[in-house]
Amino acid sequence: MLELHDLSRSFGGVFATDGVSMSVADGELRGVIGPNGAGKSTLFSLVSGHLRPQRGRILLDGQRIDRLAPHQRARLGIAIVFQGARLFPEMTVWENVAVGAHARTRAGAAAAVLRLPRHRREESEIFRSALTNLERVGLADWADRAADQLPLGQQRRMQVARALTAQPRLLLLDEPASGLRAGERRELAALIRSLHDEGITVLLVEHDVAMVTSLAERITVLELGRVIAEGTPDEIRRDPAVIAAYLGTEAAA
Repeated sequence: MLELHDLSRSFGGVFATDGVSMSVADGELRGVIGPNGAGKSTLFSLVSGHLRPQRGRILLDGQRIDRLAPHQRARLGIAIVFQGARLFPEMTVWENVAVGAHARTRAGAAAAVLRLPRHRREESEIFRSALTNLERVGLADWADRAADQLPLGQQRRMQVARALTAQPRLLLLDEPASGLRAGERRELAALIRSLHDEGITVLLVEHDVAMVTSLAERITVLELGRVIAEGTPDEIRRDPAVIAAYLGTEAAA
């Protein structure tokens, strides 16, 4: 489904990603890990469209997308859960989740202003979808509360529900466990696993190595902007380059 070819992006002459290539199969749950400064967040931003590569290509289903804006990629089926909360505090949880459907709306601005029947039908369908996805993530009882009343763990679940409302084929998760307590991490991991079991392709960029190795079918490891290892969780755990990256060369020896 997703192909990255020789992706490179530098800041001030220092490469955050340097010739990164990888392929993610349709239906796969792929993890991307690496120590601090490895280039994980930059890679995520390149795939999501919030950064443009200086070199390389990104393909979705064989179609080049690295020159498309984020909203254009969303229309092709890419949905994003960012590390930060990114909520609308003045809106309810339900309304926040409904915003995720913007990429698949078709009625148009004029229909919305004039409240034409096609807009009302589409709006009704969007709010039904939002409630369904709140149920999927276990937040249906919170639907009418203000979004900023949610604890961090539930805020992260709300973001997942918002992404699901876009009906994605590829779900991008940027360090979703960041700041969560142990119990919240376990609940989030169970949610990600269930979404993958439903057939959604997932690219999980995460600092929590234990979480990624418990979920991902294959893992790509970055260090200083380069891919240093790729394989199954067992292969990654045993890889000398990965051990050295996380523990240091002396410890690895």
